[in-house]
Amino acid sequence: MTAVVIGESLVDLVWRSGGTTIAPIPGGSPANVAVGLHRLERPVRLTSCWGDDPPGVLVRDYLYATGVPIDRTESASGRTTLALAYVDDATGAATYDFLANWDPLLPELPSDATLLHTGSLAIVVEPGADRVVQACRAIRSRPGGAVAVDLNVRPGVQPDRAAYRRAVERIVATADVVKASDEDLAWLYPDRQPVDAARDLLGMGPRLVVTTIGAEGARGLLAGAEVTVAAPLVKVVDTIGAGDAFQAALLAGLLRPREDGTHRVHLPEDRDALEQLLRQAVTAGALACEQAGAQPPTRAQLDAALGVAP
Repeated sequence: MTAVVIGESLVDLVWRSGGTTIAPIPGGSPANVAVGLHRLERPVRLTSCWGDDPPGVLVRDYLYATGVPIDRTESASGRTTLALAYVDDATGAATYDFLANWDPLLPELPSDATLLHTGSLAIVVEPGADRVVQACRAIRSRPGGAVAVDLNVRPGVQPDRAAYRRAVERIVATADVVKASDEDLAWLYPDRQPVDAARDLLGMGPRLVVTTIGAEGARGLLAGAEVTVAAPLVKVVDTIGAGDAFQAALLAGLLRPREDGTHRVHLPEDRDALEQLLRQAVTAGALACEQAGAQPPTRAQLDAALGVAP
């Protein structure tokens, strides 16, 4: 069994406050999650598309160097998505503008795939978003199949709040696990407190909704349990990719190894299991904040931070 990640690969053009140069860094939220899962020693394939332009060459060279198995799909436009990331050196926080393109011709899903992760631009930008929804429904119809979605809201690609909300709620209805930041939920549902908006999402069909709350950590909601886990204190270099490292560790915790070497999806069923899962995820996110760019931790780094014996 393998996990499949479907979504954009792009180049972040990082502009730090007070700086006079821009640094191109390959990434993209789904691509970062796939790399993070690979570093955490979970079976994963990335389905993505990029152009043959200079940013696409940077993406290609980076992704193939990570060792992640990749299914590069055809793109009707042949363009690579660019994100201009403004980083505040005082806080490490980043804001984004996008030159977005997401028009993949998705291949058939691997026959052994039972976990699909997607999110960010891939669930909003058409025509790709509609194709991603179809893939989510196909995986969820398989025995033991599960879908995980990271909303990773980017108003720069769809400033119409109502349209963005419709796209989000359509994909949430296909998902078993939904992750969002408190900022995501505050933008989508300005008349609701983030915790109440997360409860509303849980009522749309997922079995687990996780909300990241910045330096305060993360909150997890099950039908019968609610848990908040604090984030460890770290020196923040920047927050680029921190949410993706969090998501990769969350998914790694859901993918349980079997004796035959395969993996199965196992969602937490009580408070203790949920707390353990969230602690692994917030630790991974914190480790990513200590490095510039989207650099998810390895299994050894995460285990050391959690105090797990090698």
